Amino acid sequence: MAADRGDKFSVLLPTYNERENLPLVVWLLVRTFRQSGISFEIIIIDDGSPDGTQEIAEQLEKIYGSDKIIVREIISILFSSGTAYIHGMKHATGNFIVIMDADLSHHVSLYSIKQKEGNFDIVSGTRYKGNGGVYGWDLKRKLISRGANFITQVLLRPGASDLTGSFRLYRKEVLQKLMEKCVSKGYVFQMEMIVRARQLGYTIGEVPISFVDRVYGESKLGGNEIVSFLKGLLTLFATT
Repeated sequence: MAADRGDKFSVLLPTYNERENLPLVVWLLVRTFRQSGISFEIIIIDDGSPDGTQEIAEQLEKIYGSDKIIVREIISILFSSGTAYIHGMKHATGNFIVIMDADLSHHVSLYSIKQKEGNFDIVSGTRYKGNGGVYGWDLKRKLISRGANFITQVLLRPGASDLTGSFRLYRKEVLQKLMEKCVSKGYVFQMEMIVRARQLGYTIGEVPISFVDRVYGESKLGGNEIVSFLKGLLTLFATT
């Protein structure tokens, strides 16, 4: 993973009941960055997890240092990835922002090389291109994800193959602009970010990833998220 001298990566990690996963994902991130010689910080945004996630995060802050691990709590009945990213960006000092889940579903080989190849504004992981794939999902979840992407491709033609993934690299100023434009919450948020990026003329590179289902805990995807996605899709279709 090559990066220009002076580049700094701020990783935004929204968490809710990720006590078991958080130490490992942080260790993997720290190891990757240190081996690559890239300046970094990991910002953990916890939604008041009742399982003690924040206590684990604070222990990690002591282990790795408060300059590398930054712990912030946000408690809101409207908590979502979007609100977590907005909150996390207030504390980010890097010129690149990495967003990802803390459930170990995503590998942590970041996208600096791809970004430099095309000088992209956004680099997104894709499960549906090249040698990308999904492992550990049942048929229902595969159909939901595939169906969501297919419908979105037909209606919105966003020019990217994976609209619902949540492992991406952004230029900080690009992410800030997109956050100002996006109105969606929950599952549809990631899709709107890509649609708005194309609308605003930002360049998007894709990296095939192998998505492995979470090791610990339960998925947050439920019926309400699916309904929200469909409503959000129709709203984007009508407004873009």
